[in-house]
Amino acid sequence: MDPTHLPVPGYPIERCVNAYHPDRAEPVPVGHQYWFADRHFAGGNTVKLSAVRPGERMHEPHRHAEDEFMFVLEGTGEFTLDEDRRVVGPLTSLYCPSWHLHGLRNCGDTVLKYLVLRKEPAIAP
Repeated sequence: MDPTHLPVPGYPIERCVNAYHPDRAEPVPVGHQYWFADRHFAGGNTVKLSAVRPGERMHEPHRHAEDEFMFVLEGTGEFTLDEDRRVVGPLTSLYCPSWHLHGLRNCGDTVLKYLVLRKEPAIAP
């Protein structure tokens, strides 16, 4: 095998499979969040589940340097990107480019569940 293409050590399958465990979910004022991969795990690549009650949002629309994807699993949300808004439902991907104002509000009558995928600055172990 080409030495420049060796697998990164420290990732046995036990660390690479993360099933949702309700007891490890973090309560937040509008629902809960669950980190499938936090910024300590894979060089800053993160995967988080957000579950938001009807009429609520995790936080106000905001901006940051990192590109971000959101993927709606369940429920109905109003996605904000800069000055535009769109109502979205399950199995919808949302892309938030660097420094663009973005946010997602639960505009439905059930819990809105979505994944957030982002590259965070890595933290040394």
